Amino acid sequence: MKRKKGVVYLWTGIGAGKTTSALGTALRQAGHRHKAIIIQFMKGRKDIGEYKIRNRLKPYYEIYQFGKRGWVNLKKPSKKDRELAKKGLAFAYKCLKKKPYLLVLDEINLAVAIGLLSAKEVIKFLDDVPAGTSVYLTGRYAPKALIDRADFATEFVTLKQPKKITARKGIEY
Repeated sequence: MKRKKGVVYLWTGIGAGKTTSALGTALRQAGHRHKAIIIQFMKGRKDIGEYKIRNRLKPYYEIYQFGKRGWVNLKKPSKKDRELAKKGLAFAYKCLKKKPYLLVLDEINLAVAIGLLSAKEVIKFLDDVPAGTSVYLTGRYAPKALIDRADFATEFVTLKQPKKITARKGIEY
């Protein structure tokens, strides 16, 4: 039986590595000359490695950001944060027309958890993803509805971490 919808992978948990894992898969896709599109929710920094590499990996790797440069207040997100998240999801629909092999919705789990998007509208999007496109959902605090909808769900747990470590260019960003 042929699958009618795209495969959905969900990476969640408070441990590090969710975005890095999804980006590794995007790099793998580019290596095979398959289109990978990354849409970052709640992120707007242009000095991060995954953004800076975009021109060197064209036409197989695309990245778009729908967030402010600074941090989102998770307890009280702004109207602008909500608007950007809605624009990001609308853009994801447009990206489906490019028939990417991989579509990464980075930090979408957290965007849903804090109310920038609803689980219902994200699930509707996932139900519209055609076979042949895999979707990676990343971010902490994935709501149960998204976990239930995913074909694969993985929780990242930190087993050990230094008390203080400065974010390092090329490793953490």
